[in-house]
Amino acid sequence: MERADVVAQLRAAGCVFAEAEAEVLISTAASQADLDAMVERRTTGEPLEYVVGWVDFGGVRVVVGPPAFVPRRRSELLVREALGALGTPAADVRPIVVDLCCGSGAIGAAILASAPAVDLHAADIDAGAVAFARRNLDGTDAVVHTGDLYEALPPSLRTRVDVVVANVPYVPSAEIAMMPAEARAHEPRRALDGGPDGLSILRRVAAGAAMWLRPGGSLLIEIGARQIDGAADAFRRGGLRPRIVADEELSATIVVGVSDRDQ
Repeated sequence: MERADVVAQLRAAGCVFAEAEAEVLISTAASQADLDAMVERRTTGEPLEYVVGWVDFGGVRVVVGPPAFVPRRRSELLVREALGALGTPAADVRPIVVDLCCGSGAIGAAILASAPAVDLHAADIDAGAVAFARRNLDGTDAVVHTGDLYEALPPSLRTRVDVVVANVPYVPSAEIAMMPAEARAHEPRRALDGGPDGLSILRRVAAGAAMWLRPGGSLLIEIGARQIDGAADAFRRGGLRPRIVADEELSATIVVGVSDRDQ
């Protein structure tokens, strides 16, 4: 199949970035038969990232597939702000970072790529997603856990964590049906559904953060632009001082909270 044919099929299927996707498919395919199969999968609605088995995120090639959530470029704002919260540690200090709802481990892997001296713990409730996180964090000192939010973490981390970063599900339940078909039909619902107002998981993470963060430690969570007030309130109730960070280019909004415990 020629490149023009790939582009034409992708366009006919409604792929907005047909030319860019064609380049990814062609460069990934091991054979013509492989390319034909991948084009068919993509044109029937499967996410490109699942079709090729990887995504570039924050300068890192992340292996991804079902049932792991597909990392979006907007989540790179979490990485950037987490690195900013860490600052420049002393040479003999290894900051502790926790990546909750880690999915494929993309956020943790991107943080480690820029700050390899951190002690990273990644956790997710989905064993299938955790398997991808282990692959993507293989070769690092990161520890990957399976479990429900903080319950997955070793008690020894309590009051010692410098940064908790969490890309929690935050789509309101009633809005799942309005998401693009490739997301709602292929990605796991529990990686998308944040409850009635999209903030159910965020509230749980914010409420438990003070037990794990060191004084002055930070919690960072991605949210929707319409959820700012509710998210900030949840952070304050959890004993955190919230601020909102938005990036128009990434179409991203996050809430950053600093622990006031013992300060």
